[in-house]
Amino acid sequence: MNEKHLSKRLATVASYVPAGARMADIGSDHAYLPAALALTKKISYAVAGEVVRGPYENAVNEIKGHGLTDVIQPRLADGLDAITAADRIDTVVIAGMGGTLITEILERGKARLAGVSRLVLQPNVGEARLRRWLMANRYQIVAEQIVGEDDHIYEIIIAEPSLVPFRYSDYELMFGPHLLEKKGPVFVAKWQDFAKRERGVIAQIERAQQVPVARITEMKQKLALVAEALDDDRN
Repeated sequence: MNEKHLSKRLATVASYVPAGARMADIGSDHAYLPAALALTKKISYAVAGEVVRGPYENAVNEIKGHGLTDVIQPRLADGLDAITAADRIDTVVIAGMGGTLITEILERGKARLAGVSRLVLQPNVGEARLRRWLMANRYQIVAEQIVGEDDHIYEIIIAEPSLVPFRYSDYELMFGPHLLEKKGPVFVAKWQDFAKRERGVIAQIERAQQVPVARITEMKQKLALVAEALDDDRN
């Protein structure tokens, strides 16, 4: 295995791991990501953390199978409990989970992020909540990318600690400050699909005997933001 054989999603995540990094891959599953990076000698050390024994054992077998036991340490642990100060981790990757779960992992493990200079995050959903946590905890979003693969669309968010506080607008939190600058066909496809689904839900709940006015208002406000983002793209 090497980085070229990763899925498009994981290859994109891998591209944001700095050369020579000491990384922790939280929720590593088969440890494909750290194994690929170690085989191409892009990283110097990695921890592959897994909270479930089955995926942890898969990671152990993957690491042993490639002769990478000196470079990658598999750990059976919950979230950032997988890393210790002795690991000297500078890059944390959390990919393939919901944004709410990633946020909870970061919040619970804040003390273990000391010395970490880069977060590479790939939420499957809940991106806005994750961006809000980053802002509240003084992590600046330095890059973002959106990729489509197998009828799914994924956002990758790269954040680094900031010495000064800053703010993103609700608009930027929803769509991503860097994604708004680039947009492109995958971005447009994601939000067109979102708008179509939201309009369908609104039409359905408006037929209810007791119409949840507050919920409909919130959904329509989001649709207005989507329309603005897509209109901006056409201008």
